[in-house]
Amino acid sequence: MRILRAEGRAAAPWSNGGGVTREVAVQPPGSGWDTFAWRVSLADVTRDGPYSPLPGVRRILTVVDGAGLELTVDGTAQLLPERYRPFAFPGAAATGSRLLDGRPVVNLNVMLREGRAAATVEMVRGRGRGRGSRVVWPAGDGAAGRERVRDPDEVMVVAVEGRTWLGASGASLGAPGASLGAPGAHEAQLERFDAALLTAPDAAATVLWTEGTAAVIALSVTAAAPARP
Repeated sequence: MRILRAEGRAAAPWSNGGGVTREVAVQPPGSGWDTFAWRVSLADVTRDGPYSPLPGVRRILTVVDGAGLELTVDGTAQLLPERYRPFAFPGAAATGSRLLDGRPVVNLNVMLREGRAAATVEMVRGRGRGRGSRVVWPAGDGAAGRERVRDPDEVMVVAVEGRTWLGASGASLGAPGASLGAPGAHEAQLERFDAALLTAPDAAATVLWTEGTAAVIALSVTAAAPARP
């Protein structure tokens, strides 16, 4: 389990001045824009404006803070007025963004190189302290109607609201309402926007509890990078 803390992430300003992006993780590690298979990041969007085109990349965007967005993708408006609803669209599309109520938002972005990587983004919501949801990997229908990734290589958990805890399968935090801070009750505690990256076998033996909301991202690399000439 790799713990990826939000504190200290470098903020990369957008070329159009409309916000900043903080990379959470990329595969292969250290990859640049032209070489990644998948990339997960959090973006602070502070004003309306166009998105940079990303040919050959599939995007899954989830508003995790703020009043929401209106995206215009190749001339079609798509309202995202609620948080925690993943929306998939092609990176090559002409895309513009408008802040609802003019208020800044934070987006969770998953970028996938077409033909090389696949992902499913699903949200897990807690039911109060001490009540959790077991997570192996996402079990729903996937993001924006796409089929879910059934055999992921890795699973990422991002705490997007409140605290999230990860522990070994079979671990118990006691009766509903019990403290989640008991010694030995969990292996990792994630604060807001912290993340954990697990291999699929480790994820299969992991339980997730959250007092807020966590994003669970199943990630698979389906093909190797093409050989350079």
